[in-house]
Amino acid sequence: MLALDGVTPLDLAIPAQIFSARPETPYEMTLCGLEPTVTTTAGFSLTAEAGLAGVRAADTVIVPGFEPVTRLPEPALSALADARDRGRRVVSICTGAFALAAAGVLDGLHATTHWQHIDELERDYARVSVDRDVLYVDQGDVLTSAGVCCGIDLCLHIVRRDLGAVTANRIARGLVAAPHRDGGQAQYVPAPVAVAGEASLSGTRAWALARLDEPLALRVLARHAGTSQRTFIRRFTEETGTTPLQWLLNARLGRARELLETTDHPVDRIARDCGLGTATNLRLHFRRALDTTPTAYRRAFRRTAPERAAG
Repeated sequence: MLALDGVTPLDLAIPAQIFSARPETPYEMTLCGLEPTVTTTAGFSLTAEAGLAGVRAADTVIVPGFEPVTRLPEPALSALADARDRGRRVVSICTGAFALAAAGVLDGLHATTHWQHIDELERDYARVSVDRDVLYVDQGDVLTSAGVCCGIDLCLHIVRRDLGAVTANRIARGLVAAPHRDGGQAQYVPAPVAVAGEASLSGTRAWALARLDEPLALRVLARHAGTSQRTFIRRFTEETGTTPLQWLLNARLGRARELLETTDHPVDRIARDCGLGTATNLRLHFRRALDTTPTAYRRAFRRTAPERAAG
């Protein structure tokens, strides 16, 4: 993790927590800086374990957000460009995208940053295709997240890519975080908490998660919440940044991934148990969402799932 002067403490703490050493994960995190002491936006300083040599030795380089975004030291940019040229994975949290953009890492790619800085990123870096209203953008070996807590979503997405849904969900539970939020959800939700006089729909979401194998039509969800369908859709989108049906599909795919990792059940049974009906339907959604098949996903993650669970 490359911490530039003016680093945002929360942006730095998120990957530090998620990628900290655990028995079930292979990650080793090193805090790097241009100097041994790194200043933060909160007024205190941090001690970097390594310099840019640590960046050059890393398989994944993460740049947390920093301010001002015009403070772009050339040695750091060179190290980021070199990491990209050598095929390393390069990641930014929040305004860390400005360092990646200045280093040329984002040229020709899609990226995002905090919604308050979207216009600035788009204006200053014409070679970057800036995506608005998303939590994070995955371009393979280059990944960027939107503001602050969206870094949690991106880091858990990386764990899910590397180690599977079971390990990512276990880490999420430890953080008391949502186990999966799709990157395409809106990063700026006008009403992230329940409006005064209205009850949160979290109870209905928990109720649905316990019944993913059942047909959960929109009218069923709205009836459980005690609202009309139109009101339910509006409030659900205000609270989560996505539609009820898209949220339900993501939840079902998440359940399917866990079942593929932790059981030997045939694909058609998993499709029924997660509410996607048939193996054909499950394969269709897997291909659209993950660009793979259930069988290939199981081969990639099933072997080590019991060992991770035991750890």
